[in-house]
Amino acid sequence: MKKTTFPTPQDAEAAFYEALERADLDAMMEVWSDDDEVSCIHPGGPRLTGYEQVRENWVQIFKSGQRLQVHLSDQVVVSGMMFSVHSLHENILVRREGGIAGARSVVVATNVFVRAGSGWRMVLHHGSPVPPPAVRRDIPVEAPKVLH
Repeated sequence: MKKTTFPTPQDAEAAFYEALERADLDAMMEVWSDDDEVSCIHPGGPRLTGYEQVRENWVQIFKSGQRLQVHLSDQVVVSGMMFSVHSLHENILVRREGGIAGARSVVVATNVFVRAGSGWRMVLHHGSPVPPPAVRRDIPVEAPKVLH
């Protein structure tokens, strides 16, 4: 039985990222629905399905010792009475030991929440690396002007 009630999907999402930054497994799993239909996909990783697979993956991530600082941007939300889909950018800074800043990355994420008797719960987190900017080939290049 979940102890925490998230009155809005935004509350559940804030708790998800706070738990991620603190590497707090109990807080992380409070956000997730207990259903076997939950899914989690990390950038470059396989699709994890079911509460136990998702939980075990977070155990492994938090054991790695890396600490993340996540700033969210470019969020688009589509909501209904019983669901909420959030598309956003996770601007991630990996912290090394001693609090020294390390690698930076941007991940495109989709978070899906459903409303249950115990408030809003996450049923999907999907992260993908941001592709490099496309080279525009449709812009005409002017020929150099030659004066004779």
